[in-house]
Amino acid sequence: MTTLKENLERLEDAISAACRATGRSPSEIELMAVSKTFPLGTIAEAAALGLTLFGENRVQEFEAKVTQAAQRGTWAQRGQLRFNFIGHLQSNKAARAAELFDGIDSLDSLRLAERLNEAAARYGKRLPVLIEVKLSSEEAKTGLAPESAEAAQLLERLPDLLDLEVRGLMTIAPWGAPEDVTRACFRSLRIWRDRWAAAHPNLKFNVLSMGMSGDFALAIAEGATRIRIGTALFGARKPAAEPE
Repeated sequence: MTTLKENLERLEDAISAACRATGRSPSEIELMAVSKTFPLGTIAEAAALGLTLFGENRVQEFEAKVTQAAQRGTWAQRGQLRFNFIGHLQSNKAARAAELFDGIDSLDSLRLAERLNEAAARYGKRLPVLIEVKLSSEEAKTGLAPESAEAAQLLERLPDLLDLEVRGLMTIAPWGAPEDVTRACFRSLRIWRDRWAAAHPNLKFNVLSMGMSGDFALAIAEGATRIRIGTALFGARKPAAEPE
């Protein structure tokens, strides 16, 4: 059986190769380990190998992990780890997510932004967020259409939401698309980042979160600064028992 250590070494080699091919440095790429559905022990093993940024997509699942860790006295290194929410977040779970997570990487509406801002203020934290941009026609994909009125409203309103810290953008490429389509999606996110950064100089867009296990090399070629890797690290995951 392939070990997590071997998977990580193989992944780091692939990241280095993708960077060499495009004249970039691996130090420019932040690796997020997508730990959703995997148990505490797997997260602890990944942390012991030096991984520090993890992605979860279900509030209740992660809350259960936090509770288990407290009961078992594990995650002694919790202060050195960051857990970001990467799934579609319902507004009615914004308060709990703001309390539990170190960042929200899937901000997709003004209403959610306002809820997160209110919750972050209550918890005395400035919450890092990424705006999720929908660049695929797939109905299952979430995120803001970049040319929509709501995207414009969100960008205008965000500087007033003082307890949110905009860090950048996130997108998911269409599933199973040809390479040119995938690259065009990632390139489009970079173009929108540049356009919005020029139009909204009081917001930061340093992070481009794009690329997963099957397409991260293409994302790196198009300017990704953060890639989200689950399967290539942890192996195939079991599907969630039921929707949250």
